[in-house]
Amino acid sequence: MAHAFTYGTLMWPDIMARVCGPDAEPAATPVSATLADHARHPVRGHDYPAMIPATGHHVVGRLYLDVPDAAWERLDRFEGDDYERHEVLVTLADGSWRRAWTYLFKPALVASLDDGDWDEARFEREGKARFVSRYVGFTSI
Repeated sequence: MAHAFTYGTLMWPDIMARVCGPDAEPAATPVSATLADHARHPVRGHDYPAMIPATGHHVVGRLYLDVPDAAWERLDRFEGDDYERHEVLVTLADGSWRRAWTYLFKPALVASLDDGDWDEARFEREGKARFVSRYVGFTSI
């Protein structure tokens, strides 16, 4: 089992559970975590963000502890060809750190990112229901 640092749509446990599937969803509620030297941006034309390395910036997200091995293949398929899985070190609220896997946007695609940080509250208010209704891949991953 490994930990998963999420910074976009997967921060919501209901979406994470649907992606991982009933036999592999994380058992624990995610905890707040921060990844240094990275930035999160909206992906142009989509409700979800992408994360890229960016010295001096940080991304606050959610860390799922002990994600079952069976979930990782489904997570890889969910993230698709635009993202690559990388191992990172995240900091928890108490100052401790954990190794985790996360998905970074491929460098060749950075031109398709909008400026500024992805708006988590706006996604919850306006984009989450739309994302869930549009994403037909839950049953195929």
